[in-house]
Amino acid sequence: MTARGWSPESWRNMPIRQVPEYPDQAALAAMEAKIARFPPLVFAGEARRLKASLARAGDGQAFVLQGGDCAESFGDFTANIIRDTFRVLLQMAVVLTFGGALPVVKLGRMAGQFAKPRSSDNETLAGVTLPSYRGDIINGPDFSPAARIPDPSRMEFAYMQSAGTLNLLRAFSTGGYADLHQVHRWNLGFVERSPLAERYADLATRIDQTLSFMQACGMSDLPQVRETEFYTSHESLLLPYEQSMTRVDSTSGDWYACSAHFLWIGDRTRQPEGAHVEFLRGVRNPIGMKVGPSMDADELVRLTEILNPTNEKGRLTLISRMGADKVEAKLAPLVRAVTRAGRNVVWICDPMHGNTTTVAGYKTRPFDSIISEVRGFFDVHEAEGSFAGGVHVEMTGSDVTECLGGAHKLSETDLSANYATSCDPRLNAEQSLELAFLIAEELKARRVAGLTAPAQAAQ
Repeated sequence: MTARGWSPESWRNMPIRQVPEYPDQAALAAMEAKIARFPPLVFAGEARRLKASLARAGDGQAFVLQGGDCAESFGDFTANIIRDTFRVLLQMAVVLTFGGALPVVKLGRMAGQFAKPRSSDNETLAGVTLPSYRGDIINGPDFSPAARIPDPSRMEFAYMQSAGTLNLLRAFSTGGYADLHQVHRWNLGFVERSPLAERYADLATRIDQTLSFMQACGMSDLPQVRETEFYTSHESLLLPYEQSMTRVDSTSGDWYACSAHFLWIGDRTRQPEGAHVEFLRGVRNPIGMKVGPSMDADELVRLTEILNPTNEKGRLTLISRMGADKVEAKLAPLVRAVTRAGRNVVWICDPMHGNTTTVAGYKTRPFDSIISEVRGFFDVHEAEGSFAGGVHVEMTGSDVTECLGGAHKLSETDLSANYATSCDPRLNAEQSLELAFLIAEELKARRVAGLTAPAQAAQ
């Protein structure tokens, strides 16, 4: 645990990775000062409510669904794209709620997911080497010298686009679009289209019966039926922007990162003495950290102590990203170490990043590997006596063809049909919903097994 003092700029004294090299430092400083005067995008009270919900997930009393784009694009800023992703997340949440008999905490990778870590600082194409594309908040995806120069003015555009996205999400959440009856009708349409319709019909029927019962009891007009709580999240990667969006809460006097309700540290930037850990240890938001197969158990415990020194429930979420073939061997000792150390965390599974492969020249992710990692994640937590608290997926509401498999058996010859991502492959709307139904089956089966085991033992 560190006793070092903290301030919003103390990260600048620490080693940093994944940082762009801005050629005009004066322009960068001017943009940071400009954004620091802008209104916050989210509020401390909202972040505290999310933290309380995550605390319940850490105790096995809720389930986290975090999903959205691998990297948002300035060019995809349309109401339809935002609506479609929000819609699929709602559909997934309803299915997971009924499967797990638990409230679902809904976290969108939206309204700020503009920066991406890269495996190399440079990219070479046809003998030409340029800086890597790091997300629209930093530079452009076009392979040209002008597009790849880090430009501070992009931060202002990212702020404005995040504000517009948040405005629409709040309207959708409270304006009737999130009504459970409406969401269920969307799910029925999905079930009818799916080749696995019979498999999903039972869950869809049970949802329908429950909603009919609620309507008969006069409960169909409750706020909990017509509205939903929806939070935003992104990787805290571009620290000049994040510092500029940090504000003091007038109620508590604490510092909050006001670019999103929930920020996380990536697997490439989780060094205990690094700048990204330093920044997030001091803000009072609920925060997350990616945990990959190279993580050492002792270092993980140390990081939980740095990022959550008071061991507050709901403060720290660990996002496991191992790969289907490594999850059981690599995750189990980490879960065991954190549990033995008595650290309060929420464990959720990112089954996307560890299962990336290249097929026919396209980066892709096999659906079977994704669901296999989720099942392995559940198995580890069941064996260790801890809670599998949720899932973190890269997905879109659009009909893209970026991940292999699923009920419609997307093949390598289909990838080129609508491969639209500028970074990593995403599940499309139907694959996302199928994943939710399959996870719901897992939640239901494990819940039933947990309920029936004591009775069987008594006999």
